[in-house]
Amino acid sequence: MSAHDIHSAFTSPAKIQMNCHDCTLSRLCLPGCLHHGEVGLLENIVKRNRPLHKGDHLFRAGEPMQQIYALRSGALKTYLLDQDGNQQITGFILPGELVGLDAFGNSNFPSYAEALETSLVCTIPLAELEELAGYIPSLRKQLLATLSRELHEGQQHYSHNRESAEQRLAVFLLNLSLRYGRRSLSSTSFILSMSRSEIGNYLGLTTETVSRLFSRMRQQGLLEIKGRELRLMHPAALRQIGRSADRQNRGSTATDCLSSRLRKSSATL
Repeated sequence: MSAHDIHSAFTSPAKIQMNCHDCTLSRLCLPGCLHHGEVGLLENIVKRNRPLHKGDHLFRAGEPMQQIYALRSGALKTYLLDQDGNQQITGFILPGELVGLDAFGNSNFPSYAEALETSLVCTIPLAELEELAGYIPSLRKQLLATLSRELHEGQQHYSHNRESAEQRLAVFLLNLSLRYGRRSLSSTSFILSMSRSEIGNYLGLTTETVSRLFSRMRQQGLLEIKGRELRLMHPAALRQIGRSADRQNRGSTATDCLSSRLRKSSATL
């Protein structure tokens, strides 16, 4: 079975069970930290949305933050707009991941979330989630851990902007590999839901640079590319390319920022 077939089977809305107990992604989402009875309590507040189609927005900057979302299938991108209306992509969301966490502690969403392909999301009302987190300590802990991981990954991403273009792309592909592997999917063969220009925007590179790097990596035997289907032929070689980008930013400013955000989010919950 090709990566395209796996991707289609995994993301097809018709094949996704619509409850938390049976969802194949529950171990990656909030139910992963809960006991059976507690999952039922969470299930009672979760709402199912109609599918988003490519280009549809889940939310826009400035809209009231009354809920967070869990991606059930498909893929999303999050982005900000500069003063000239240009997009700055801040992340790509895969199934099982939460979106909207950057609004914790605020009354409005600070960013945009747009579907890269047909996608399903679960809506989790914030007021009910806060009440439930107060009742279930493991849920509160899971939320803070998820927020901590998101902030840490964001800091790592911006620290990689000092690396070479080749290193940035290698780290990006390895990160996708890791995230797909967590979903019990192939970590070496997967579909790129985002375009070359969107990858470039996220990495701070031009579309031409991204295309050139893909061609070079393919010529070096590191990748196989067929349309949107990507196969990592030598992950160890990619890790070697990106090894200097693996160093963590240990600056006190980043640490203080993380601690401040977590304290703020903890107070919200």
